[in-house]
Amino acid sequence: MTDTSNPARRRIAAVTLVVDSYDRGLAFYCGSLGFDCLADMPLGDGKRWVLVGPAGQAGANLLLAEADRPDQQNAIGNQTGGRVGFFLHTDDFARDHAAFIAKGVRFLEEPRHEVYGTVAVFEDVFGNRWDLIESKP
Repeated sequence: MTDTSNPARRRIAAVTLVVDSYDRGLAFYCGSLGFDCLADMPLGDGKRWVLVGPAGQAGANLLLAEADRPDQQNAIGNQTGGRVGFFLHTDDFARDHAAFIAKGVRFLEEPRHEVYGTVAVFEDVFGNRWDLIESKP
């Protein structure tokens, strides 16, 4: 029997992100954002287990799930109702902001300085909104 009262034994390992194409997702997340492809395994019937995440991180990864029904296709880019749904923390905002712009990542605003750190909202190629954040110490 597992002791579920100890939160140290639990973690969010992955979050599903519905995409229109596995390969388009890999190109953006691994090519433009520099994430690692942690897994890309065929599951049959054209489905794949595609897991990506920032290099060397211990947090949750993204499981890219290719839409195969109209309701899933309708959710692409709007999985959080137009709100920022994903938060990418960095130890060097200026470095990553410049690198992302050079790779064609579209920022929706100029960087701003908040009480918690430096942040700017960008969109992935599917229309999902992300915060790029460098937290204050």
